[in-house]
Amino acid sequence: MKFIEMTGGQLEDLIDDGELHENDLHVAGVNHDSIVRINEQGDIEIRRANRWDVVGGLLGNFEERLRKSTGLNWA
Repeated sequence: MKFIEMTGGQLEDLIDDGELHENDLHVAGVNHDSIVRINEQGDIEIRRANRWDVVGGLLGNFEERLRKSTGLNWA
């Protein structure tokens, strides 16, 4: 599966209305410096010490928003 990795801060800037709220991210343990990744289906995962945990998902035109926000492509 391919992902784009970013920080929690980048993710907060990327999220649109109708998707996760900033408070939802904080409850899931995502902060400004967290490492998160998003797969091609829009699932958001946070890196823990020994695993990745799903914390939510993106909707709509997230592929374009991801590339524009991070300058990265799926890897």
